[in-house]
Amino acid sequence: MQRTRWAVLGPGAISRDFVTGLRSAQHGVLHAVGSSSAERAARFAAEHGAVASGTYDDILARDDVDSVYIGTVHTTHADLAIRALEAGKAVLCEKPASPDADDVERILAAAARTQRPFLEAFKTRFGPLAEALNGLVSSGELGVPQRLEAAFGFAAASREGRLFDPALAGGAILDVGCYPVALAVQVAAAAGAPVDAPAVSAVDAELVSGVDGSASADVRLGSLVAAVSTSIERELPASGLIRFSDGELFLPDAWGERAVSASTLVVRRGGSERVVEVPVVQPMAAEADALSLALAEGRLEVPEMPWSHTRAVARVLTDWHAAAFAG
Repeated sequence: MQRTRWAVLGPGAISRDFVTGLRSAQHGVLHAVGSSSAERAARFAAEHGAVASGTYDDILARDDVDSVYIGTVHTTHADLAIRALEAGKAVLCEKPASPDADDVERILAAAARTQRPFLEAFKTRFGPLAEALNGLVSSGELGVPQRLEAAFGFAAASREGRLFDPALAGGAILDVGCYPVALAVQVAAAAGAPVDAPAVSAVDAELVSGVDGSASADVRLGSLVAAVSTSIERELPASGLIRFSDGELFLPDAWGERAVSASTLVVRRGGSERVVEVPVVQPMAAEADALSLALAEGRLEVPEMPWSHTRAVARVLTDWHAAAFAG
């Protein structure tokens, strides 16, 4: 297949990590860089070897760009994604697809209308660990998943910038709380539970500088209840625990890194423990390749993160965030 010609929109830190990962991709190559500042785009393009640069409009108008990666602040995702889809590009959009579930619906409607693939960039969904997790859950070996406990939290180096800016949809829930939510949706779906009507309850939050510095909630997806928590004020355990009717599944490292996926699952049943080690991948390269394959094969969705999951995550995040500020 022809290699996908990628454009990066938003030359920031996460886009730098994506470009680094893209060098390991089998099906794509960096071709262009777009920014609200043409000068900033040109500097990033020169640094990373892209052949073209310009404003967002400049890049979206190019016929030699097949797919775009959106690495801008949360509040700009929906607008850029829709513009890119309407320009005929496939879209890989950093999580969350949008801070608002209604805007996510607008994105997916645009993808369906333009017949272009759209993928929300949850790197944890790609690679052997995600495949092994899905297989263990769907096999029924441990019975029915009943409770999930997962957290993602870190101590931000500063209270300056987008993380603590309400106007840029800062806060823990949208930045990293989305990861335990996406894990809950993944587990529920692998078990065959419905994910189209998630229910959020038991919300607690600590507000800092107008954003949610830390937050927790229970999320019900069918028979699964997920206790999720997040913070940008302090480190939280990066592990995950799934309790089943007949055992447990422990993830010592639930999230991995931007450059390498996690590699270990621990299966506990009947007093015994089995450690499952799987190969690692460059997860940002893997998600890029997944979108390239969808584009080449004429598919709008990627099975690792289908639109139904994006919808479910968006609904939970919107409701969790609203409840955190309602109290």
